[in-house]
Amino acid sequence: MDKNKNKILIVGCSAKEYALAKKLLEQKNIVYVAPGNDRIKDLTECIDIRENKPEELLEFVLENGIDLTICTSELALKSDITDIFQANDQKIFAPSAKSAEIALSRSAAKRFLYKLRIPTPRFGTFDKIQSSIDYLKTAAMPQVIRADEASNGADRLVCTTYSSAKTFAEDLFCRNEAKIVLEDFVFGHEFTFYVVTDGYKAIHLATVANFKFMENGNGGILTPGVGAFTPDYKISFETEQSIMNNVVNRVLDALQKKDIPYLGILGIECVLNNDGHYVVLGFNHFLQDHDSQAILNLVDEDLFSLFEACTLGIFADDYAAIKVSDNSSVSCVISSKTAGKTIENLDLIEADITPFNINKNSYLELETTEGRTLVLTKTSKTITRACKEIYEDAELIKFNGKKYRTDICENVEKF
Repeated sequence: MDKNKNKILIVGCSAKEYALAKKLLEQKNIVYVAPGNDRIKDLTECIDIRENKPEELLEFVLENGIDLTICTSELALKSDITDIFQANDQKIFAPSAKSAEIALSRSAAKRFLYKLRIPTPRFGTFDKIQSSIDYLKTAAMPQVIRADEASNGADRLVCTTYSSAKTFAEDLFCRNEAKIVLEDFVFGHEFTFYVVTDGYKAIHLATVANFKFMENGNGGILTPGVGAFTPDYKISFETEQSIMNNVVNRVLDALQKKDIPYLGILGIECVLNNDGHYVVLGFNHFLQDHDSQAILNLVDEDLFSLFEACTLGIFADDYAAIKVSDNSSVSCVISSKTAGKTIENLDLIEADITPFNINKNSYLELETTEGRTLVLTKTSKTITRACKEIYEDAELIKFNGKKYRTDICENVEKF
């Protein structure tokens, strides 16, 4: 083992961890992932320690001389891994449980935005069935209804009638959700504005167009994400500056005043509505699964140095901007209606393949998982070319029940 290489531990087990591990390995680091999954094992060594066991993770870090831990796991953040590591003088690139609350809890995010008077759709948070039903009786439709702590595509729905909204709200409480959030649906272009921050200074990383609905034209089920492209040509420089000044900086200042500075990657989920103004929906505590590869393909910085600078308090001195290429990236999520279907032709794909948790059968063939199965990402000089190539690759993949959106870059020729 090369003693001059940086040793990094990633804590998490989904598609974004795969993309991050791949990028760090390309930059000649030694990478461990805990707990990882079967596909990440194809890249690097996985450590059999659960995400919500920060003391065991700390023990591994101390015993193996890990130089930097990057935590992307919600479970680990909620288990206060950051404070535990920092108390033991271990470098960790991740927000504390308290500072990350606005990204882990939808109700916390909405209250925070309301207190700061940052534009956000009208909302209500409820911990009782009857109060949520009473709210729905006079609420504007469509309503977005979701569990407070989202974890998968089954915990959110856009309802166009009182009857469907009432049924879904009741269903969430019947699933033992402690709290649900209702908010007015905003029509427009959805995007995420990402920054890297040490809690005091923030630098823009990427602006990404998001596609959350399963069907073309934003129809069907509302998912955590089924496609993306970056840079987002629909968002002007003036809008980006407004988000940095009026949202990011105000959020970081407010968290500093509460003595819980936010360190890590922070995503601002927004909608650009039809009159050209944006509203903020909420926050992400790291890159999302469906856009991580697209973003990382464009970053020209050494990630270890960038993230370490935040943990050492030298970020503001060492970085005035984050270097990114002038290419464009497009990502498309390939979903499956059922699990256990053999995936064919992956060896013919030229795009980056980021798996969620694809399984291998006894014949070592790759099989689908139900729902989001893998992400295809293509990076090229133009977004038009990247889009064309991503759909050529998507057509090559064969399995029963394949599903993906075909309008991720619709009307791109206008921009």
